[in-house]
Amino acid sequence: MAALSREWLDYQADQIEALLAAHRQDVLVVGVQLSPRWVRFELKLGFGTKISSIQNLSEELALTLEAPAVRINRSGGTLAIEIPLPNPEPVYLLPLAQTVSILPPVTAVIGLSNDGDPYTLPLMAPEVTHVLIAGATGCGKTELLRSLILSLAIFNRQAHLQIILIDPKRRGFTPLENLPHLLAPIAATPAAARELLEYSVAEMERRDQENAPTTPRIIIAIDEVGDLLATADKEVEELLNRLAQRGREAGFHLLISTQRPSADSIPGSLKANLPARLIGRVASGQEAIMAAGIPGTNAELLVGSGDFVAVIGSQITRFQAAYTGPLDIQHIVDDLRREGAVSGRHTPQLPPTESEDEYAQASDEFVDVDWSRE
Repeated sequence: MAALSREWLDYQADQIEALLAAHRQDVLVVGVQLSPRWVRFELKLGFGTKISSIQNLSEELALTLEAPAVRINRSGGTLAIEIPLPNPEPVYLLPLAQTVSILPPVTAVIGLSNDGDPYTLPLMAPEVTHVLIAGATGCGKTELLRSLILSLAIFNRQAHLQIILIDPKRRGFTPLENLPHLLAPIAATPAAARELLEYSVAEMERRDQENAPTTPRIIIAIDEVGDLLATADKEVEELLNRLAQRGREAGFHLLISTQRPSADSIPGSLKANLPARLIGRVASGQEAIMAAGIPGTNAELLVGSGDFVAVIGSQITRFQAAYTGPLDIQHIVDDLRREGAVSGRHTPQLPPTESEDEYAQASDEFVDVDWSRE
């Protein structure tokens, strides 16, 4: 985690209090929490101080704190102001996965939540089932999707989970082409995608009709679904709709990413059946609502590069997405091909060439600073 001096934290806290006092807001900074991507100042409000009055000062706070944007949110009885760190660091999937000993089936570790714990995504939970990942270019959605897939492969053996990858841009999933969990080669053309989706629907219907076991669970991941739907025929959209509507009971889960969450990119009938939303930075508050399906996520104020909010049911959770670099991807894939795909849950060890330099430079833990200001 980037090192921040106590003097810098004190100065920023004083700036917050001074600005709010100038606007007659009775506020005291009583705590601070550091994450790999942002710093959160916790506020104690005087009696009668309105949260809306502080929220209306977000632009003034960003200017005063020399931050590109601030997020103001309430968690329980605490109001917090969050600003991006000057020198953020990534959260790496491999060391994060090694902190988790047991996970439910078909669950992925996808990052660190705002309380500093590993953030997991249980695909078999009814409120998850299928996932939409949305955000503008540079928000990190493809990297998140890759880490999600790799985490599923690490924690679930091949006999219990298989994966279909559809990659219209022929870039996002190429590093995963040798993953042993793949049911078929990566589909890069509309015809290849339609063939795999037709197989999936046929298998879903067979399982339904025969009351067959729902294992292996089958994950269908699509990077940039808007590109696929723009070049494929109408049948592909219909196949995706059928899988989204009926797939869960037969053991199918969709992971779909899109740059544009609007109706012209992803049909409303499909989006309505993707209950879990992982939203990176978007261009506007309107796009944030379109992507999340609910207001209040402030996704337009995220800082990009893996800064996400998850919308699961009515709960909104900010998290820093796990990143998996090219060397780590190759290491995981090679290790799983040797033994992990058949031996059950298997977490690859950190590569010796990276553990002493790259990983030593990054901490994946949130820090609660001892905050006793005079």
